[in-house]
Amino acid sequence: MSGITREMTIGEILRSNPEVAPVLLEAGMHCLGCPASQGESLEEAAMVHGIDIDDLMEAIEAI
Repeated sequence: MSGITREMTIGEILRSNPEVAPVLLEAGMHCLGCPASQGESLEEAAMVHGIDIDDLMEAIEAI
């Protein structure tokens, strides 16, 4: 899915592309609505959850 970058917050991504939610949930990011998701970049969230950002970006691009 083009237009999504690792610098975007999870909140930004979900507001513009809600279809990404299942990919994030499957990757282990179960707190999509928590306050941190509004200010935390996708890359930061991946790091906190021990997820490889490149793998996650590939999964998102595959949508």
